Amino acid sequence: MLWRIRQYEFRFPRPTLVMGIVNVTPDSFSDGGQFLEADRAVAQALELIAQGAEILDIGGESTRPGAIPVSEAEELRRVLPVIEQLAGRVAVPLSIDTMKPAVARAALAAGASIVNDIAANRDDDTMWRVIAETGAGYVCMHMQGSPQTMQIRPAYTRVVDEVEVFFRDRMEKLNARGVRADQVVFDVGIGFGKTVEHNLQLLAGLSGFTRLGRPLLVGASRKSFIGKLLGADVAERLPASLACACLAVAAGGQIIRTHDVAQTAQAVRMTEAILTRQTNDVA
Repeated sequence: MLWRIRQYEFRFPRPTLVMGIVNVTPDSFSDGGQFLEADRAVAQALELIAQGAEILDIGGESTRPGAIPVSEAEELRRVLPVIEQLAGRVAVPLSIDTMKPAVARAALAAGASIVNDIAANRDDDTMWRVIAETGAGYVCMHMQGSPQTMQIRPAYTRVVDEVEVFFRDRMEKLNARGVRADQVVFDVGIGFGKTVEHNLQLLAGLSGFTRLGRPLLVGASRKSFIGKLLGADVAERLPASLACACLAVAAGGQIIRTHDVAQTAQAVRMTEAILTRQTNDVA
């Protein structure tokens, strides 16, 4: 499998990619306000690279349940200085975490290479045309509803099957708008329009998504379903987040999105080392 993202190229199988999160927001559920100033966000980004991040995901709008949307101008004010300072200074791809096509286009012009789109459930094709025109990598995430509505009684008949159908439908639409398959990564959207049970079913069923033939990104880091299941506050969710990351790697996931890069990188490298021995024993 090949993932082409502008000037970068990742060929799988290869070691799991660790995507470090940089929230340039005042209200993100885990670290809102810590990196709102551009200089602090840049310093955090450089620290995450030092810890082993191979992609940086930079976002200027919180997408936690019930989050208040921000204007296009405000989102650009938050993220563009960070991307501009990092572009050309770091050797890893920069991802813009946004639902807005205009923000995506400006971020790509400033040096980003990937668009992480939680709103791939949209009907409007403007974002997809931006991806096609720029050759950017595209993270196509499943979400039921919007950040404002997604946790109001999410419902599925068979969540794993329905998410797979969504991905197949999106790929057809993306191809029709000129987006190549090798630009696309899928994300099942842990915590986005799902109950605790839905999230657990998706994590348990991750291996089934590998038949889609595209890399799989998993982002369970510090999410609220962990707290609901285990009674853990945000600051106490690292062990469970690592468990999800290791399970995702074992199931065939290729990219782990995380707040805790050093710990996650160590956990997934150990998981890979064990899996390699299992493969060798079978051979």
